Amino acid sequence: MIDAASYFAAKLAYETDASDVYAAQRAGEDVVLLDVRSDEAWRQGRITGARHLPYREIPTRAPQELAGVREVIVYCWSPGCNAGTKAAAALAGLGIAVREMIGGYEYWVREGQPTENDEGPLPRTFDPTVMVVRAQTSAAR
Repeated sequence: MIDAASYFAAKLAYETDASDVYAAQRAGEDVVLLDVRSDEAWRQGRITGARHLPYREIPTRAPQELAGVREVIVYCWSPGCNAGTKAAAALAGLGIAVREMIGGYEYWVREGQPTENDEGPLPRTFDPTVMVVRAQTSAAR
């Protein structure tokens, strides 16, 4: 039987969240963020800087498109979507180091992180039900 400390340490080894991914991006870390949703969802909106590879296409495209990538972080729509988990399992099966961004695109957007679509950046909004929202000075933006 696994103890709680081991369980949570293992969980953190394979998961991350929107706040930590955004902090890594801002710190200039080499983060390969992979949107595994459909083409239609990708066109509607995506995380700025993400790559697109629908989870169903991972077995055929990932070996070439992700060759040499040290680690991938995958995301799908939301906590109610398991495409990110399916993608992570497929990538791990190919021997690619992977973590899943819990909360998906939904929580990225709700936390006000940068998003875009084919026309450019989308408006940033901050949802006080998922985070503390403070007034920002123009220098902090």
